[in-house]
Amino acid sequence: MKKLLFSAALLVALGMSFTSCRDEKKGDSIKDAMENAAEATENAIEDAAETTSDAVKNATEATEEALEGATEATGNAIDKTVDAAENTANKAGEAVNDAAKATGEAVNKTVDAAGKKIDKAADAVKAEANKLKN
Repeated sequence: MKKLLFSAALLVALGMSFTSCRDEKKGDSIKDAMENAAEATENAIEDAAETTSDAVKNATEATEEALEGATEATGNAIDKTVDAAENTANKAGEAVNDAAKATGEAVNKTVDAAGKKIDKAADAVKAEANKLKN
């Protein structure tokens, strides 16, 4: 019976030592794995933050360039529109002046022609009147 108790105690002691060693290794490896996971997560977060920051900077620069281009294009379009409006106004003014001049000349010609016809009619009336008097 002594040998049985002694053998059982020896088996329990050996079992405990193997189990406790194995548990420590698992505990250390789990601890290392958690530290590695935490470190990897931290690195991933830092990389994501840096990438996001870079993306925001790039987007901001692209937006600024697009706004500058749009502003310049708008300015050019406005300048061209103003120039075109000025040219159109000048041409319209010239056309009105030309039309007024042409109208004035036509009126003068019409008045002259009417005056000549009136003079001819007056001469014809005088001639008829003279014929009647004679």
